[in-house]
Amino acid sequence: MADDYLVRIGKLIRDARQHRGWTQTQLADALGTSQSAVNRIERGNQNISLEMIARIGEALDSEIVSLGYSGPMHLRVVGRRRLSGAIDVKTSKNACVALLCATLLNKGRTVLRKVARIEEVYRLLEVLSSIGVRTRWINDGKDLEIVPPAELDMASMDADAARRTRSIIMFLGPLLHRMDHFKLPYAGGCDLGTRTIEPHMIALRRFGLDITATEGIYHAEVEKPVGPERPIVLTERGDTVTENALLAAARYDGTTVIRNASSNYMVQDLCFFLEALGVRVDGVGTTTLTVHGVPQIDVDVDYSPSEDPVEAMSLLAAAVVTESELTIRRVPIEFLEIELAVLEEMGLDHDRSAEYSADNGRTRLVDLTVRPSKLEAPIDKIHPMPFPGLNIDNVPFFAAIAATAQGQTLIHDWVYDNRAIYLTDLNRLGGRLQLLDPHRVLVEGPTRWRAAEMMCPPALRPAVVVLLAMMAAEGTSVLRNVYVINRGYEDLAERLNSVGAQIEIFRDI
Repeated sequence: MADDYLVRIGKLIRDARQHRGWTQTQLADALGTSQSAVNRIERGNQNISLEMIARIGEALDSEIVSLGYSGPMHLRVVGRRRLSGAIDVKTSKNACVALLCATLLNKGRTVLRKVARIEEVYRLLEVLSSIGVRTRWINDGKDLEIVPPAELDMASMDADAARRTRSIIMFLGPLLHRMDHFKLPYAGGCDLGTRTIEPHMIALRRFGLDITATEGIYHAEVEKPVGPERPIVLTERGDTVTENALLAAARYDGTTVIRNASSNYMVQDLCFFLEALGVRVDGVGTTTLTVHGVPQIDVDVDYSPSEDPVEAMSLLAAAVVTESELTIRRVPIEFLEIELAVLEEMGLDHDRSAEYSADNGRTRLVDLTVRPSKLEAPIDKIHPMPFPGLNIDNVPFFAAIAATAQGQTLIHDWVYDNRAIYLTDLNRLGGRLQLLDPHRVLVEGPTRWRAAEMMCPPALRPAVVVLLAMMAAEGTSVLRNVYVINRGYEDLAERLNSVGAQIEIFRDI
């Protein structure tokens, strides 16, 4: 029995190491031990203490195991079950985290409605609470109230929580208005390869922010009063880069023009929230934003972020791969039109309701019904583009969809260094995906999915794609350590079960 326990622990450690892209020697160096010791651990041939397991988990940024109910969560998936009925899309994860950062601009009370209760939000709340911001769930846990202190206690910041979310980078824009110097831990989040913050710095230097990076910490110095004398041209049309520039411009006492701005869904939601704070933003939905800042913001504000188009795409993909008829309600159609146009060309049978307004009064929603369809591979490659192009975060779902279609589909995920590699995990489930280079995958369909037990990929969207393939596979699959899915989705397993899936949540050790 003890030997079986060690073998299972060793397998979990090996899978986590491989997903991080480390060799045994690299893990050994991080632990201060030898490669041969790591090899013995992974083969189950060495006794291992809970302390060592915790150290390995910290080194690999993976919850290998922990004591009690807080241990890693796994999913057991019984496949080949048809979905039916209707399911609502939750509010946008990426909008919610941007709005939480934006509350640092306001001295008054902020209430955000129907905030996604996900790990990414929890990490930011831990950070906010640690620096003195009062946060609490209200209205039976549906809404979130945020009340800032007169002075932020940056010295008490929860660095561990901050490192586990890349959203912490969006503290830079608000904080440069509140203090002359501060420190932030390096940003973390999904393992998607090297992602430089230089585009953020190019924009924020115009507001007097200077950053020095040493030993895992950003040291920020702010020269005041400094503001942009000419339009800010972003060197990449990134979502968080645009949001940081908006947050910096919101309390600048003057007018800021931001060019090559993202016009994606979370950026629009942030603009709508800034308007509720009294900041005028011209050009919302375009690539040129003009921000008329106000130096002091002290208002009580109530705002409802819109629904998440990427979650809508996830649910749409779930219906396609399980050959189901499913109605997906509250779909932000403006941010899914290109994806639907591609799917229509592939042969998707669907219809949509008349448009209606989201609770923010601005975003257009529809109810979308998807039916079982005989799909053909698209003639052109699938590749993302900044909005209004095909959403970067929706590209992985086309891997599972293409695997159900007849023919070959080329997917070119040019944005991230590592993400396309994780899509080949579908081969463990019977997929036929060929990695052409770190950014391009050739998908051959149709696929006869088969069950497997595997570790969850460390990137959010590929992890959900694997889960969807398991739902389509014959037999029972196990997906281990699904923390990364919980970062971006609220109660996904339970909600899929409500429309006919059979997914069991369990923990072990």
